[in-house]
Formats: sequence, C-alpha cells, structure tokens
Amino acid sequence: MQWSAGSPRYWHEFVNHEVCVTTADQQRFEGRVFTVDPVSASVVLLSVQESERPSVRVILGHAVTDVQILRRGTEETERQMKSVLLPDRAQSLSAEELKSRRESVRLWLEQNRVPVTEDGEVLRVANALTISAPYRPGDCSSANEIILSRVQSLVESRPGAEAPP
Repeated sequence: MQWSAGSPRYWHEFVNHEVCVTTADQQRFEGRVFTVDPVSASVVLLSVQESERPSVRVILGHAVTDVQILRRGTEETERQMKSVLLPDRAQSLSAEELKSRRESVRLWLEQNRVPVTEDGEVLRVANALTISAPYRPGDCSSANEIILSRVQSLVESRPGAEAPP
C-alpha cells in the first residue's frame, strides 16, 4: 500500500516505534515516530542520541515510499519522547487532574454559550477549534484566527485558571 493512501489508524501503528523511512529519492531516515499528520501523511521522527541534542525531522507524506519498523517502542521510550517534546507542565498533571481540568474548561465554555463537545481527550468547539491537554489558552488550535482569539480569551478568563508559565 502507498504510504499516503493509508489511514490514520494504519499510521498510528507506527507511533513510538523506531523505524526506517525510505523516500522516493531513496533517502533513508531512522528515528522514533512521534506522530503522523493525518492530513498530509507526513512522519515526525525523533532521534535522541546520548551525546547529542534530540533532533526532530519531518518527512513529507507524499515523499514516503516505505516505512519499516526496526524496534518496537516501550512505555519507557514513549515517556522519553514526551519528555523531549512536551512541556513539563503537561506531563506533571495526573490523568485525574487532566480530566478535571478538561471538565472545568468544558463547563466554562458551555456557561458562556459556546458549543463544545468532548472527543476523547480533546475538546472541540463548533467543529472549528480544538483544545488539547492540558487545556490552557496556548493549547487551542484553529485555522480561524477570530475564533481562536476569542476562545483563548475565554479559557484564560476561566475562574480558577492558573497563570501561564
């Protein structure tokens, strides 16, 4: 199967595993798959060498011809990747604290007449914006700058919201 014709479910099988990605021009890239963009099929590889700084490489989906798993990932490798790429505060919150914060933000948006739904661990606002953990203003994402700005302001004004780091 051609890589870019795959589905997000198929690509997710590669997340956290050490892989070798081959491109159309026969270049090979090795690293751990942090994520695969569900729109472009681009692969985000993380390489962590003990003596060097971690490096992140994005291989554009249209150029990928083959992905081979070299070594399966473990919980330890997943934790290591997250410690390199995610803010410390997102990791320091327990699952219960994240759930409580997600619920608090959802209720605050509903009280302000903003249509919001939960999609797993992501909050979706009117199918135009998402809020990911840990549910702070900077965790909002939208292509619509006006909606983004207004929802970020609302999240920031939420009672009990902590000050940004």
